[in-house]
Amino acid sequence: MARAAAVFALLGLALSFVAPAAAGPFEDGLTAYSRNDFSGALRLWQPLANQGNAAAQSNLALMYFKGQGVPRDYARAYMWSSLAATRGHQEGARNRDSIAKGMTPAQIAEGQKLAREWKPR
Repeated sequence: MARAAAVFALLGLALSFVAPAAAGPFEDGLTAYSRNDFSGALRLWQPLANQGNAAAQSNLALMYFKGQGVPRDYARAYMWSSLAATRGHQEGARNRDSIAKGMTPAQIAEGQKLAREWKPR
């Protein structure tokens, strides 16, 4: 779990350097996240993630992993990072694998089930 925490800490650090000028919902979500406005980031990223945006999915994984603006939920973190990975998002794949190292087999199975059942909206 320490490795996964380090991976997500690096992502959090990267997000903290995002410039406040934003060009759209994803960038506005980055700005909100960098200001610790997790509910604002969630509001902006959730629709994008639901539409299949891999970067938004990866960022939601971070939020579920850390419990930022949502209840901490490793199965959902696994699901979102797995969905990002299936869209070719390399960080999503790395995060999924790191998250899995700290999960029980039942949690992994639940995350896999959620990912299989997910449909874009």
